[in-house]
Amino acid sequence: MPVLNNRDELDRLRVEAQAVLEERAVTAPTIFIGMGTCGIAAGASNVEKSVRVELAARNLEVEVVSVGCIGMCVKEPLVDIQLPGQPRVTYSNVKPEEVGRIIDEHLINGQFIKRKAFAQLTNGSGAVVEGLATYAEHPFYRKQIRIALRNCGMIDPESITDYFASDGYRGLARVLSEMESEDVIEEMKDSGLRGRGGAGFLTGVKWEFCMRARGYPKYVICNADEGDPGAFMDRSILEGDPHAVIEGMTIAAYAIGAPEGYIYCRAEYPLA
Repeated sequence: MPVLNNRDELDRLRVEAQAVLEERAVTAPTIFIGMGTCGIAAGASNVEKSVRVELAARNLEVEVVSVGCIGMCVKEPLVDIQLPGQPRVTYSNVKPEEVGRIIDEHLINGQFIKRKAFAQLTNGSGAVVEGLATYAEHPFYRKQIRIALRNCGMIDPESITDYFASDGYRGLARVLSEMESEDVIEEMKDSGLRGRGGAGFLTGVKWEFCMRARGYPKYVICNADEGDPGAFMDRSILEGDPHAVIEGMTIAAYAIGAPEGYIYCRAEYPLA
């Protein structure tokens, strides 16, 4: 990862990252596999192994990308097939023994399997798979406005290139190049962002208290602990879009004057 000295360098890196992803979408097929905790619990690890075995058996060199959870855990394991210039088609409840047929019919012959297909993600090219709902049309998603979780299930969470291509770190670049600490805090206040506890305390006010505190050094602590058994609020974003957490923490650190930050995540969440 290169050291970036100014916003122009970040913008140039973002353009390069977007070009990499666009080339991936139009020049070669890609397989995406939901490898969040929910997917793994449903058998995604065996599905992923089967994908690699079936590809090798057919002498196919296809990029296999692990992604986080898209929120429809009951449909896991999820496998997406994206042919060059075509929509990304999601297959649900995939079993290892079904992988070979999906590769033969969709990846090789270009015919999606309607019985197994869950939804499609269009890529802006205008291409669409007839007879299959888009994510925007699907009953589970059509009324959702995904903000914090917008990248989960869409990008490789371990790839900073994917995050840059999805406008990642653009907010941090703006903060560092255009704003003072006080400006960041005022914008946070104006946004109305609040804590999710019972008090609904304004985030901007919390940051202001920290900025004005005399003690030093200061620290940013990301509390990724979840008291509710089986809750997936924090895990979803840590598993599916971790760079978003790092970017948010870095903006907070700049606002309050903290040189260090820590993420607290319990040991029961090994993937997160």
